[in-house]
Amino acid sequence: MKRRFSDEQIIGMIKEYEAGVKAHELCRKYGIIDSTFYKYKARFGGINVSDAKKLQALEGENNRLGRNEYDTRGS
Repeated sequence: MKRRFSDEQIIGMIKEYEAGVKAHELCRKYGIIDSTFYKYKARFGGINVSDAKKLQALEGENNRLGRNEYDTRGS
């Protein structure tokens, strides 16, 4: 699934929010709904860009390992 925003962009949104911009204004600026913003905040709040890249790499590895396990069991 293709995402509309990169991890760096999402972290930028959260940093704007932490700097005092209201969530409603950010949602309007980026064209997202409130629930999407708060989902991003729950996932990426408190991390920086390098941490997000590490998280994405680990998630990719977990998905790859899960597919490998499924392939070996499914055959």
